[in-house]
Amino acid sequence: MSATDYTKRFAAKPQPLTLEKAAKITPPMQLVDTEGMIDVPRMRAYRLERVREQIKAHDFGAIVLLDPLSIRYAVGVRNCSLFQMHIQAGYLFIPAEGPVIYFDSEPGRVTGSQLETIDEIRSDILPLSYMFSGYRHEEWSKRWAQQMLDLMDEHCPDNRRLGIERVGVMGTQAFDGLNVEIVDPAPVMAHARKIKSPEEILCMNQTIAVAEDGMTRMRDNLRAGMSETDLWSFMWQANIEGGGEWIDYRLLSSGQRTNPWQQEASSKMIRPGELVCFDCGMIGPWGYGADISRAFFCGPGKPSDYQKMLYTQALEEIRHNTELMQPGASFQEIIEKRYVQPEGLGDKPYPALAHGIGMADEYPVLYYPADEQFHFDGHLEPGMVICVESYVGEMDGEQGVKLENQLLVTESGPITLSTYPFEDELLSREI
Repeated sequence: MSATDYTKRFAAKPQPLTLEKAAKITPPMQLVDTEGMIDVPRMRAYRLERVREQIKAHDFGAIVLLDPLSIRYAVGVRNCSLFQMHIQAGYLFIPAEGPVIYFDSEPGRVTGSQLETIDEIRSDILPLSYMFSGYRHEEWSKRWAQQMLDLMDEHCPDNRRLGIERVGVMGTQAFDGLNVEIVDPAPVMAHARKIKSPEEILCMNQTIAVAEDGMTRMRDNLRAGMSETDLWSFMWQANIEGGGEWIDYRLLSSGQRTNPWQQEASSKMIRPGELVCFDCGMIGPWGYGADISRAFFCGPGKPSDYQKMLYTQALEEIRHNTELMQPGASFQEIIEKRYVQPEGLGDKPYPALAHGIGMADEYPVLYYPADEQFHFDGHLEPGMVICVESYVGEMDGEQGVKLENQLLVTESGPITLSTYPFEDELLSREI
């Protein structure tokens, strides 16, 4: 049998990677020649095309991105992300049609030069923050505005709507009197990022695996007498060792500090018989988020009936609301059909019933009825990743329980991506 005949007879045809398949795969973490890896160029191409589609859908001529998460989503560049979140530095010009142009310092230019998503890299980056420009801030802002106007004239002369992200008051005012309309590109990026490709789900699963490693380390090392920050350090260690980026917050509390929720980890010592609740809020490998919450019991001893009741009620809400995350479901429909806690347990809900996640928390946010003034409607679509939240604690209670799961919306319904188990010892009954 010839090699050609053998190939025709035995070679398996590769099956397309679907969202449903990706949801069940955790990819290998090291480059090898014997296993399939994430198709990163395909993922970058998908994300850039999503951005272009939304630029056109919102009738913009171009957008200028300064948020490091937006830049990374659009083209894949990472350069001192946390620094650039509070100091404007590199920026990215994306027209509806035409070349993608990136301005950055030398480290960013070196990284960008390796990426197929960027057509032109320029070194004539201009200082946009007061830190770098001082009393010449207005002067440099006007020069930058002219630089962007020149790009508009060259690449989108017939559409003068320019979306500019996070440039500050001075940068926006620099366009006054120029032949351009400055608009907010937030809707462009929100609606581009909301639908994930299968490759993005693979990246997210890797981040979740790292987060679950951190949870395991925390659970295995939890002991009376350690501080909350000591326990939280195991999550940070797992993230860094796993190739992750950072953690958005330090939401871990114990005992009486679990009510009210959203108190950050402190030097308080964890005592026997206390609940420990946390929200991992991780930006892990590939820059994707894992937003999962769990509650542990610190021994020795056994959980009280009250602690079990709080935990069981929180888990009931997670499970009920997960089933509501169906493709096509409207935000308002989900809010109306949400799990309603027994009287006295739903008076201090989490700020969001559910929210989107990709490269960190993102659109949309579904609020509880108590925050009706903030409601906006929309509907779930296949490819969205949603975090379902629950916090249960009485108004004058001394304890509370925070739980959260991360799931993927598919054509056939929600698939939970976070596989870390709930605590059997904290359940008051079989549910």
